[in-house]
Amino acid sequence: MNIASAIQTIGSFAWIAFIGLLILMAVRASRNQPVKGITTGVISAAVAAILLTTIGAGLVFIQPEQRGIVVSAFAAKGYREQSLQPGLRWIIPFAEQVTLYPISRQTYTMSAATNEGQLTGDDSIRARTKDGQEVYIDASVVYQINPESIIELHINWQNRYQDELVRPASRNTIRDAVSQYGVEEIVSTKRAEMEALVNEQLAAKLAQNDLVLIDFLLRDIHFSDEYAAAVEQKQIAEQQAQQAAFVVEQKRQEAEQARQVAQGQADAAVIASQGAAEARLIEANAESEANRLLSESLTPELIQYQYILNLSPNVQAIFIPSDQQFILPLPDTTTTP
Repeated sequence: MNIASAIQTIGSFAWIAFIGLLILMAVRASRNQPVKGITTGVISAAVAAILLTTIGAGLVFIQPEQRGIVVSAFAAKGYREQSLQPGLRWIIPFAEQVTLYPISRQTYTMSAATNEGQLTGDDSIRARTKDGQEVYIDASVVYQINPESIIELHINWQNRYQDELVRPASRNTIRDAVSQYGVEEIVSTKRAEMEALVNEQLAAKLAQNDLVLIDFLLRDIHFSDEYAAAVEQKQIAEQQAQQAAFVVEQKRQEAEQARQVAQGQADAAVIASQGAAEARLIEANAESEANRLLSESLTPELIQYQYILNLSPNVQAIFIPSDQQFILPLPDTTTTP
């Protein structure tokens, strides 16, 4: 409670005391009882009540988030040209009257939900898009009174600015903006652009009427039941098409993977065959070269010697008929003189 309210409260109690003492004095006078002491109290209470009421009527406490417009019987225009600033202020009692306006931020909400917004029930904005579809918009407008032009606001709108300015201006601006876009644009690619357009146009309208737009919030966009069902069916069809395309791609990848595996196996077989063939060719070349070297190194004597060595490792002597030659001619071991 501020000091102005406290003085007014005390003044009210003084008036109650004055009336009480006045009644008591009348009762005592009717009974022929002395009222001299009570008369003094009545006079004191009356003086105090008048004084406190006058002071209370002249004091006005302005909160930090408020400004006061003074309607004055002594002003040439009928009002003071400067608004009252925050703090304890003095006005001429009973000749001037103060109207308080909030300069803090205010929010006006229009929503389809019954428990939201300033109005009960569905208060969403019904609008029609460029392609003829009907949409419903939930939005909030955050604004405040321009402190520099609060007197003009009082003259033009008084306390009707919210219902007769903010609400209709917001709804009209939203409808105009929606009509410039297709239904798919406002729910996807152009939503931010449309919101910026509403913000710009609404700010200009409010500024012309001494209000400042802080922010415009496009809260929700919903459709009629018929269009919502059509959109849902379209989304289902698109999802099914995407699923089918995914299955086809998966099968293609599986087939490509199988082809790659088969190609790899075939390439491995070819490489293995080539390796075996090259190994066989190298082996044959080696055998051929060995045979060539062996054939060049063989002599009749060496062949006879090897034959004898390999007859049997256990043969110590061989007996043959005296009239027969030896199996092979023995090497000539005689030397020439």
